Amino acid sequence: MAVHKEIKNRKAKFEYTFLKEIEAGIVLCGTEVKSIRGGEANINDAFCYFKDDELFIKNMFIAEYKYGNINNHEERADRKLLLKKAELKKLFKRVREKGLTLVPYRVYFSERGHIKVEIILGQGKKSFDKSQTIKDRDAKRDMDRAKKL
Repeated sequence: MAVHKEIKNRKAKFEYTFLKEIEAGIVLCGTEVKSIRGGEANINDAFCYFKDDELFIKNMFIAEYKYGNINNHEERADRKLLLKKAELKKLFKRVREKGLTLVPYRVYFSERGHIKVEIILGQGKKSFDKSQTIKDRDAKRDMDRAKKL
């Protein structure tokens, strides 16, 4: 069995403060799954939104499957995320009340071979928070260099 690469939104850690991580399933068609297995997807510009008590991911790019036929998928279609109703209600309340946002952080394969999306309930960082993140990262890098010597 081939090892599958996970797809991450690396920008999210810089832009948001993570409050909670949620694992969700995703509704995909066959050519979408094959493209994701090949690592041909991107979630850097993606975001989640609620529509009629359901959660969707918008702007997730999945490249057209190169061996597909006329039934190939749309590259940036909205895709439904699968969560339990109770979980959806809790998330909906938190997003509406407190001004938080749902950000897709990574797409990966579970042990059973299903494609999962890790969603982060996060709060946007201010510019001074971002500069602090950069300072912390530089300090950590300097300490790691010192340890190697």
